[in-house]
Amino acid sequence: MSIQKAITGFLLMASIPLAAAGTSLQVNGYYKSFFIGILQPHYQMNNQSIHKPTLGAVNNRLRLKFSSQLTHRLSLDFSYDFSPRIQDPSLFDGQLFFAQTEPRSYRFKDIPQKIYPSNDERTGSFALLNNLDRFFFTMRLNFADVYIGRQAISWGSARVINPSDVIAPFAFNELDVEERRGVDALRVRIPLGMMDELDIGFVAGKNFDLKESAYFLRSKFYVYRTDFSLLLMNFKQHLMMGFDAARSIGGTGGWFEAAYVIPFYKNKDSHPKETNYLRISTGLDYNLSSKTYGFLEYHFNSAGKNQPEDYTQEFQYSPFKDGTVYLLGKHYLHAGITYQITPLLPFNGLLIFNINDQSLTFSPTVEYNIGENIYLSGGAYIGLGENPEIPSPSLPSSPLIFHSEFGAYPDIFFTSFKIYF
Repeated sequence: MSIQKAITGFLLMASIPLAAAGTSLQVNGYYKSFFIGILQPHYQMNNQSIHKPTLGAVNNRLRLKFSSQLTHRLSLDFSYDFSPRIQDPSLFDGQLFFAQTEPRSYRFKDIPQKIYPSNDERTGSFALLNNLDRFFFTMRLNFADVYIGRQAISWGSARVINPSDVIAPFAFNELDVEERRGVDALRVRIPLGMMDELDIGFVAGKNFDLKESAYFLRSKFYVYRTDFSLLLMNFKQHLMMGFDAARSIGGTGGWFEAAYVIPFYKNKDSHPKETNYLRISTGLDYNLSSKTYGFLEYHFNSAGKNQPEDYTQEFQYSPFKDGTVYLLGKHYLHAGITYQITPLLPFNGLLIFNINDQSLTFSPTVEYNIGENIYLSGGAYIGLGENPEIPSPSLPSSPLIFHSEFGAYPDIFFTSFKIYF
């Protein structure tokens, strides 16, 4: 039997709810395929423009999701991804993007990411990847819900950048952001009222090393028609205090989310160059018409720099190594719009503008629902700004010289095909 036939047969079986003795088992998931073109920026060196080749990628993702109600108080959720990829070897190494999030840093043990080739072999243009992304039990007690295992944890009401979300956030130019990456955690959520909650948790780092782990205490409450949350968190030896508020103001929605971080707060003397930093995202959204939704958001990042020439100084410090900060400047303006061209064809647009260096990235996307649970979409991430400069060959160890943030990133064009079952 061919692999294609085996997979097809399994998908047909998996789309049917199964029953076991004393339990209920649901199996579903999706298949996604992305065709990606990457136009690298033009670099300047000695007053000459250097053109790097265009890169391509075909990324596939099959995700199988299992959920079972073992007893009336205990359930199990499990998700596994299988991802064949054909792409330029540099894309496997993540060499195109300067500041990135690390998707697996909060897992105490993990299966090898690569099935083929093995980890000790050099990856060419083809690889088989896999990811055990969910494996957690939920216990529903009289006083709390307890979650233990690999699960998704995220917070924040902001639309583009969530300052308090440091566990496993997405970068602005990631293509598949439908589900947060799983982390290994023990979490207890205690209801305190109709809309109030106390959330306590531990998120394990590699090998349960406490220096690489996180633990948090978060409260959520509703007062004066406003949703508030307060967060106190230790992550990778850094202390974070978070605040979030969201409410409706007439027909407009508003939010204010902030996080203040004290790096290495127990050992500041050993890291004299590390400074405390504040991140804020605040904005408004509004339904402009029955077909149009829009929002505006301002983001402040005190860990960033005012001048693009200073951007490379940031990568060695904790906000970018541990705090999942990836924007390099201080002040940003975000704007987003969704327009329903037809009931089955929405258009989405996102603009991120770096106020300091006057660069921007624009992301238009359209998605067409071509059949039940079948979607075809296309879009891009297009950056506008002054291109970076490569130092003279006589100074090979010198870092790249930035003249803008988004002018230094490649343009990404993609189409995707999705089937849910």
